[in-house]
Amino acid sequence: MESTKIEVRVSNLDCEHDAAKIERGLEGFAGLVGLKVYPKSAKVVLTFNPDQTNPGALKQKLETLGFPPQKGMEMAEQPKPWKNPKVLTAFASGVLLLVGWLIGLAGAPALISTIIFIAAILIGGYYFGREAIEELIFERRIGIELLMSVAAVVASVMGETLEGAMLVFLYSISEAAEGYTEEKTRAAIKALMNLAPKVALVRRNGREQEIPVEELVVGDVFIVMPGQSVATDGVVLVGSSSVNQAPVTGESVPVEKQVGDPVFAGSINGEGALEIRATKTFADNTIARIITMVEEAQEKKGKSQRFIERFGVRYSPIVLLVGILIALVPPLFFGADWVMWITRATVFIVAAAPCALVISIPITLVASLGTAARNGVLIKGGVYVEELAKVKVVAMDKTGTLTRGEPEVTDIILIHQDPDQLANSKQEFLAVAAGIERRSGHPLAQAIVRYVEAQGIQPIELTEFRSMTGAGASACLDGRTIYVGSPDLFHSKLGVSLEHEWGDINHLQGEGKTVVLLGDEQAPWGMIAIRDNIRPNAQKAIDALHAAGIDKVVMLTGDNERTAQAIAKELGIDEVYADLKPEDKAIKVRELTSRYGHVAMVGDGVNDAPALAEATVGVAMGAAGTDVALETADVALMADDLEKLAYALRLAKRNQSVVNQNLALSAIVISVLIIGAVGGWFTLPIAVLAHEISEFVVIGNGLRMLRS
Repeated sequence: MESTKIEVRVSNLDCEHDAAKIERGLEGFAGLVGLKVYPKSAKVVLTFNPDQTNPGALKQKLETLGFPPQKGMEMAEQPKPWKNPKVLTAFASGVLLLVGWLIGLAGAPALISTIIFIAAILIGGYYFGREAIEELIFERRIGIELLMSVAAVVASVMGETLEGAMLVFLYSISEAAEGYTEEKTRAAIKALMNLAPKVALVRRNGREQEIPVEELVVGDVFIVMPGQSVATDGVVLVGSSSVNQAPVTGESVPVEKQVGDPVFAGSINGEGALEIRATKTFADNTIARIITMVEEAQEKKGKSQRFIERFGVRYSPIVLLVGILIALVPPLFFGADWVMWITRATVFIVAAAPCALVISIPITLVASLGTAARNGVLIKGGVYVEELAKVKVVAMDKTGTLTRGEPEVTDIILIHQDPDQLANSKQEFLAVAAGIERRSGHPLAQAIVRYVEAQGIQPIELTEFRSMTGAGASACLDGRTIYVGSPDLFHSKLGVSLEHEWGDINHLQGEGKTVVLLGDEQAPWGMIAIRDNIRPNAQKAIDALHAAGIDKVVMLTGDNERTAQAIAKELGIDEVYADLKPEDKAIKVRELTSRYGHVAMVGDGVNDAPALAEATVGVAMGAAGTDVALETADVALMADDLEKLAYALRLAKRNQSVVNQNLALSAIVISVLIIGAVGGWFTLPIAVLAHEISEFVVIGNGLRMLRS
């Protein structure tokens, strides 16, 4: 039997240490064949053999380990402070510290204060002390928790129980706050989860009934009333309304939806009731895929984060070793005072602990990824946030990226007015053109048909339609053969003189338009200019890219040179490369990378896949509802809005700025504390206080990225 996979949200999963505990606890569990823990989103993915175990047994084991599963896919809330064991032990430690200090001031025997301080150390240090021992025994790793535990124990042994209790109290506060910090960074995912309603009004067997959204199946017809959220992805069957897609795509303006139009889970219906046929189950809709990808992205670490973690693994043991040397070398070899140098060594171990340094990057990256997703930009990992911040050149496809991707008729010019020809008026001319083109599947032909139908003109019936590959088409009307196609068809193949028409043709082509002629073997009757029109905000987006620090915006297109140059000139694009095949675009991206360094490529995620893969960062436009685009690119712009790329670049630069601030602050604090500790200028309480304050500062600074 095939294995089964389930996703379980759990409580109390706040950090990598908790993830390691789950992995150890489930190791060797009968029937479990795969395990993936997501500490950033408090989720455990379990793959198991249903012949050997079941979801109930696995969930029971998770609860036994101290990570009780949540109902459905609800993300666990952090318990209220008065119910949180870590907060309670930190509070108890603080109370005992205060009581011991007051008793000492009152002149009570020192033994009583010492006992109370030791109780404060044992209670306050229970959780991080246990983590330190587990890391050392099971993972063979010396972490920050062990450094703090050693410092507290040494201080107590040296008779400095007040200092040891203060260290434990302050550090236990930061440990207790860690879960609430994680909850803050999960805000974006929670917001996405809350977009979709919990129930859907479904029409089944001729009657309407409310069911949980998890029970929706593909093909179900559900009803969305004005003001309600769409339960899952689908297609409008009945009704029309404006739909606010901002929660999914980040678009600021509601989108009009008619019969046949797609709608996304989590979008908010406007003024009209809609009947929608479900095309995706709740677990597979756009919101669910976005949530999954954001969660996976948050687990993918950036290069700087991986470096800091590798640094931390080596750094903490070195700190402990140096601390031991500071305690032993001066007294053993130089006859220095033991108490003084052991005290300095203890202060050094606390001062050099890299808490702020280790937490400064992940907290900022996770906040940035969540904020981007909330604004319609899906970035698939910390590494791509870092790479976006370094991008100097943006290369982009033309069709579907800078333009709408749908040709439109822009000009109609009648040429010869001859009583013998069959189209002497604009209406007749268009009726004949549409009569031929409606038999063709070419995009330009379809653009003409759409335009004619929009004018309310009925196409004329023609016979003997024949496609002329690469040139145009022909058909018969009243025994005469009529042609529609490129100027080259008339000039080269039919031998028709275009002496008087070349001026208009060249002018229109110079504006980036494609010219189609209609006529017979004697003369053209008129011309139709067609252009894939530029997106309304494309000019603004290009300006925003330059303002965001992009040195060059480059167009890569398979279209002809003249059209490409016309559009580039209109938009202010710096470089143009035309007549490119998909593989040629990839080569050009490689060349741009060698010339300028970091390059972002923007395309549709399908035709431009080779170029997207070649770029430093591949960006897909309009990825909402498009599986291929979501999977292909490193960054997915959920809406067809190029301005979102400039937003992503600004966000990435801001993220890098905050990371650099945190790293600089952490390094300065550690350096000052180390010098002060070794020089004997700082006491243990001062080192602990400075250490914890710096940690809270970098956390607060990193959480600024949650703001849009």
